[in-house]
Order: sequence, then C-alpha cells, then structure tokens
Amino acid sequence: MALVSTMTGVSVPGARSILPERRKKPTSATTSFVMILACCSLVFLYLPLIVLMVFSFNTNDLTVFPLTGFTFSWYEKAFQNAFMMEALFNSIVVAFAAVIIANAVGIPTAFALMRWDFPGKVALQRIVLMPISLPALTLGICLLNYFTFWGVSLGLHTIMIGHGTLMSSIVVANLFARLTYFDRRIEEASADLGATPLETFWYVTLPNIRTTLIGSCMIILIVSFDELALTYFINGNTNTLPMYIWSMMRQGITPEINAIGSCVIFASMLIVGVSIYILSRKPEIR
Repeated sequence: MALVSTMTGVSVPGARSILPERRKKPTSATTSFVMILACCSLVFLYLPLIVLMVFSFNTNDLTVFPLTGFTFSWYEKAFQNAFMMEALFNSIVVAFAAVIIANAVGIPTAFALMRWDFPGKVALQRIVLMPISLPALTLGICLLNYFTFWGVSLGLHTIMIGHGTLMSSIVVANLFARLTYFDRRIEEASADLGATPLETFWYVTLPNIRTTLIGSCMIILIVSFDELALTYFINGNTNTLPMYIWSMMRQGITPEINAIGSCVIFASMLIVGVSIYILSRKPEIR
C-alpha cells in the first residue's frame, strides 16, 4: 500500500489522511469571465450617470456628441427656474416627512410583532408588509379613493401620508429581521441594574438597531424622492421633482434636467458618505 502522511508527519502504511482537502482554486478562465461580467454590469449601471453629468456641463443645448464646450449656465438656469425649485423643495419635504412617518409607525409595529403575542398577529404581519408588495399604481388608486371618500383635499399632505404609508413597510421588514437576532439578555441586564424601560431603549436597544434604522432611512429617502406612480394620483396641484421632470420630458430632455439630475446624484453620494462616516465611528467610552 502507498504511504500516507498523517498530521504528525509520520508515514503510516494504509492510513488515510485526516487533513481536509484544499479547495480547488478557480481557473484563470473562470476568474476572467467573472471579472468581465462584473465590469460590464458596473458600466451598464454607472455609464448613464456619467453621461448625464458630462452633458450637464456642455454648452450645446442638445444631448449629442461631440461636446462643444464647458459651462455652468445650465445649473444657473435650473436654480433660477422657480417651478423646478418649488418641485425640488416639495420632494425634499415629502422625503423627510416619509422618514418620520415611516419610523413613527414602523418601529412600534416591528417591536409589537416581535415581542408580543396577540390575536391576529400573523394576519397583521401580512397586512403591514402588503404596501411594499403592491404596485405603487394600485396603492395610488386605493389612496385616491380613500381620500375622496372622506373628502380630503389632495395636496402636499396627502403625498406625505401616501409615502409614509408605503415606506413604513420597509422599516417593519428591516427592523423585524434585525430583532430576530437581537439578544434580549442585555436589556434584562440593564433592567437589573436599575434602568427604566425608556433608558434601556435609548442606551441599550437603540445603539444595537442603529445601523438598521439608518439603512432604512436611506432607502426611504431614495425611494420617496424618486416615487412617481403613487404621487401622480394623490398630488392634486402640487408638483414634486419627478412629476415636474416627467412633464418636461414630453418636450425632450433639456440640459436643465441633466443639471438637476447631476445635483441629485451628488446629493446621493453625499448622503452615502455621511452615513458611512456615522456607521464607522467608534462609540465613546464613558
């Protein structure tokens, strides 16, 4: 029989090696294919954004190559457009209002569904997650009928309610998943040390679910800012930025749209950077 080496380095006749077999490294062809596929995906996702930003600085009012010059005039015209600035302000207000409403509804709901048993709990779990699973078009029609039935005039407040209703499912889903792996013994230890329930939540529970809440807020800001189908049915005479851009694009893409789109991209990058900075900070030791 062939000699097989053991872990001690001694060769034992007929013995099987107890060392784990090493995984075979992927071939160079497989690695190259995966890298090419990843690069193609990134180009497909980010090339349109780069093109949009490049044309926002082009002197030509047509979105065609070749570029004719460099200018900031389209940004000046965009920020001097009163209707666009009003729509942008409305979108920002609605997005932050949606964050507040979604967290005010979603956080207590997620804790209730996770930590208490009550009749109809399973049905409530399905109901609170239903808005995010429904098409925004269907939800918009439902909310329009609801507001009309109760005689509520459409405007900025109905957009806030609609977005908050839609986004609350995001908070519930993310926080419920986080609480599944939350160790409640640290809350019990806090209570044993004399902390009140509010102090336990603020100093113990909240720091442990902070990343989940920040991630949910980022998603809500982005989704609410870009929401068009739902807003179309419940906006009344109030314009948000997606609604205004959609109405302008009936006449074609203008450099002003490129400029305001570039500003949105820069703002998104800033939000992501600030979030990464906040999440990467080490907590102070007291």
